[in-house]
Amino acid sequence: MNRRTNLVVITFFLSLNILFGQEVYKNKKAPIESRIKDLIKKMSLNEKILQLNQFTFGINNNPNNIGEEITSLPPGIGSVIYFTGDPVLRNKLQKKAIEESRLGIPILFGFDIIHGLRTVYPISLGQASSWNLELVKLNCAAAAKESVLSGIDWTFSPMVDVARDPRWGRVAEGYGEDPYVNAMFGVASIKGYQGENLSDPFSIAACLKHYVGYGLSEGGRDYTYTNISRQSLWETYMLPYEAGVKAGAATLMSGFNDISGVPATINQYTLTDVLKKRWGHDGFVVSDWNAIEQLLNQGVAKDKKEAGLKAFNAGVEMDMKDGIYLKYFKELVEEKKISVAKIDEAVSRILRVKFRLGLFDEPYTIIVDEKDRYLQKQSKSLAQNLAEESMVLLKNKNTILPLRPSVKKIALIGPIANDKENIMGAWSFNGKATDVESIFEGFKSEFGSGTQINYAKGCDFDGTDESKFSEAITAANNSDVVVVCLGELKTWSGENASRSSIALPAIQEKLVMELKKTGKPIILILSSGRPLELVRLEPLADAIIEIWQPGIAGGTPLAGIVSGRINPSGKLAITFPLTTGQIPTYYSMRQSSRPFDKQGHYQDIPTEPLYWFGHGLSYTNFEYGKAKLSTTKLKKGEKLKVSVVVKNSGEFSGKETVLWYVSDPVATISRPIKELKFFEKKEIKGGEEYEFIFEIDPVRDLSYPDENGNQILEAGLFYIHVNDQKIEIELL
Repeated sequence: MNRRTNLVVITFFLSLNILFGQEVYKNKKAPIESRIKDLIKKMSLNEKILQLNQFTFGINNNPNNIGEEITSLPPGIGSVIYFTGDPVLRNKLQKKAIEESRLGIPILFGFDIIHGLRTVYPISLGQASSWNLELVKLNCAAAAKESVLSGIDWTFSPMVDVARDPRWGRVAEGYGEDPYVNAMFGVASIKGYQGENLSDPFSIAACLKHYVGYGLSEGGRDYTYTNISRQSLWETYMLPYEAGVKAGAATLMSGFNDISGVPATINQYTLTDVLKKRWGHDGFVVSDWNAIEQLLNQGVAKDKKEAGLKAFNAGVEMDMKDGIYLKYFKELVEEKKISVAKIDEAVSRILRVKFRLGLFDEPYTIIVDEKDRYLQKQSKSLAQNLAEESMVLLKNKNTILPLRPSVKKIALIGPIANDKENIMGAWSFNGKATDVESIFEGFKSEFGSGTQINYAKGCDFDGTDESKFSEAITAANNSDVVVVCLGELKTWSGENASRSSIALPAIQEKLVMELKKTGKPIILILSSGRPLELVRLEPLADAIIEIWQPGIAGGTPLAGIVSGRINPSGKLAITFPLTTGQIPTYYSMRQSSRPFDKQGHYQDIPTEPLYWFGHGLSYTNFEYGKAKLSTTKLKKGEKLKVSVVVKNSGEFSGKETVLWYVSDPVATISRPIKELKFFEKKEIKGGEEYEFIFEIDPVRDLSYPDENGNQILEAGLFYIHVNDQKIEIELL
């Protein structure tokens, strides 16, 4: 329906309902745009301003944004961050909003559901390492259902900030270092949360964050300046957001970061010129927590009133928590610094999301017992499957894994081994330790009574207390193999969790050094929200498995990998530097004037990282045949198919992810060494093979953006990379 036709329909419905004395905005059968226009006409300025504000309700359980408990709300408020998660109370609040306000506009209830509500699944960085888009989509759909049944309509997820500095704590919340991977997993998450239609019973609105470039925070420090050229903005940081908007993301959240002198919260270029005008997004943008007030700290507003004016005029429709819009907007309208027309447009965007969610027609959530709301069998199974596919086998010297049947005594040692709280990861506020299966419990269940599990904590996460070392050494001496479980507290990653070093604390490293003296084989298990510096640990370990922070169901998947019941299939979505000093190191760097392997690299450490993006081992062997092309020369309007047959030449059935890269050796604007353009994951049984196919569209796959976001497609030679093959093609 074009704009002119739409206007005719709106006018028709308005006249029809006026004729019969009905209110259009309450008519379920009227088009949403008709309902919005009717409601806007009826609203007073104060009622409109209230819709532009988000307050909190309940006790805030986010340690980064502590505030007093809010127990009451102003009538007609647009949205609340709902910490309580009680559907009965939510319905009471909604009832009050609908029955006690003049127009009965429902509240939009939001919350941070980052990797599950109560059924906590792996952190986003782990999800990306699964390379399983469908599984991520299903987990997000399960989280959406739990959320709806808890009275939540809107999640502040997914985070698609491309992040290449693992010192930044929020690297755990995104999908790693690659723009395409962030885009694909962002889209999968949106489809999971929002379903086929936002008005479906168990759909919630998604929120792409943090728009844009927050992952480039200077030095890995949170909330800081980001120096982003327009070229970098378009070729790296915008891609996931554009993909998410095209996938129908209902909302976006602006970032805390200052983008080259113009903070994301007041960046008209990104918020209005691109998002609204160029991409045509018709939902709304919410600020991050107190981000409008923080414009004063960033030195771009003299007071709160000016901060609110700048944020709103730039394109932030909803003020999270500040109360600045509520306090100053009537005055700003009277001063003619904000037009009523702009207020109307902003309110329309917020109402549009509420109408699409069906809140005007079905404002209340259904009430079910907690046992029927959370931790359902299917949800737990999905979380376990995702944890299984997220875990990455980094090292397997002399194929020590899977453990042989002769292993009858396993020493299970380390601060993570029997931990239930920290393996849930950051942003798991509704998760409960009692819901979690520990690694210890997973091993007991997996290996049964036939294998002796000798557990010892060994040390705490941090500190200098070595008193538990002797117990750990005894356990190791009495065992055939030592499984050492190290890692991070969940508070060491996430928001406001930057670290100057990505190495584990010295006490954990020393524990492994002491265990190495026993002469027993060491299998190192790592649970973290970021890549870790392993330069001292890697030589001590015979095998290494990164399990990330797997949520409630990590014990059994890990034990299954160690036993061989499960063949590991994860691959890194982010590079593991050899040392913190190598940061930033990522696969798609541009070539230097003197190649990295020749000159210009660090003189005191190797140039290569420990594990590149895409690294991940299996218990079977995948043999790649020679890649075949449908043609080696193509024109702009044509497409090219390149295929490769992968054979599982081992006995284990296994899942292989094939990563397809493109490189452009000569271009007007220099290009990265290579760029990921497509990936596919398939299970291949032992002795069988599968043909992976990548269809190349030159406009989509061989072009690149300039500083204005315009795509440039230049004739010339390109290379397709798959596994260790480099295939030349020519665009005529």
